[in-house]
Amino acid sequence: MTVLTATMIAGLLVIIALIVIRFSDRGPTLPEEIALPEGTTARAVTFGDGWYAVVTGDDRILIFDASSGKLRQSVTID
Repeated sequence: MTVLTATMIAGLLVIIALIVIRFSDRGPTLPEEIALPEGTTARAVTFGDGWYAVVTGDDRILIFDASSGKLRQSVTID
């Protein structure tokens, strides 16, 4: 076995180990359901630490508390 072969095998093992470590991490905990105001449709959802935001069809961003599900803030997009 040459030095190049050994280096390539070691590199491949490192890449596999990094992939396994990265993808075994738990993702964010998602709410079972999101209660939106009457007549509102969701176009996008994003999650942060302790909150999640919903972009609505009427160009608003609704920011909810992740633990209680209560609306924290509403931002109108100009």
